[in-house]
Amino acid sequence: MVDGQIAIRGITSPDVLKAFLEVPRHHFVPKTQQVHAYQDSPLPIGLGQTISQPYIAAYMTDILQLTGDERVLEIGTGSGYQAAILGM
Repeated sequence: MVDGQIAIRGITSPDVLKAFLEVPRHHFVPKTQQVHAYQDSPLPIGLGQTISQPYIAAYMTDILQLTGDERVLEIGTGSGYQAAILGM
């Protein structure tokens, strides 16, 4: 997922790429969606909500240019995946 969907599209921050390697996306989707967890598409997580596609989550993380000293408040988190990425 990281090489074929994220890095190839211009996300080059070592910290962002490392976070996506270390946070298992399949833990944040329903069991019925786990087979699709690493596809570059949003997935339903219930109650009309979706988990963002990996590239979009990586792009949002990358443009923040976090250094590790910040505190980030994510409002409206559905699955917790983006929060887990930001916490890395």
